[in-house]
Amino acid sequence: MKRGDLITVALNGDFGKPRPALVIQSDFLPESDSVLVCLLTAALRAAPLFRLPVPAGAATGLREPSQVMVDKIMAVRRDRCGAPIGQADAATLLALGRLLAFVIGIAD
Repeated sequence: MKRGDLITVALNGDFGKPRPALVIQSDFLPESDSVLVCLLTAALRAAPLFRLPVPAGAATGLREPSQVMVDKIMAVRRDRCGAPIGQADAATLLALGRLLAFVIGIAD
């Protein structure tokens, strides 16, 4: 599992249903017990400051157009993560980095 992978995660609580997520954690932390991800949703919203569109298709492994919920950053135990289903492209990862900087306050 590496940064930019689209995976399926099984969570408890408010976001408890199995759902796709985008790995945002650095590849330099392979031995941590958990991995940082942003959850995805197929409920599309006009929120360009914290929702990043990801197309459906073979490259992403998604069945329908979705959005990365950049404001939904979670640490998930690795044993709750499925194998990669797809990969975000370079342009998506660049846009993700900018939105993450905005959402967590680094861009202030």
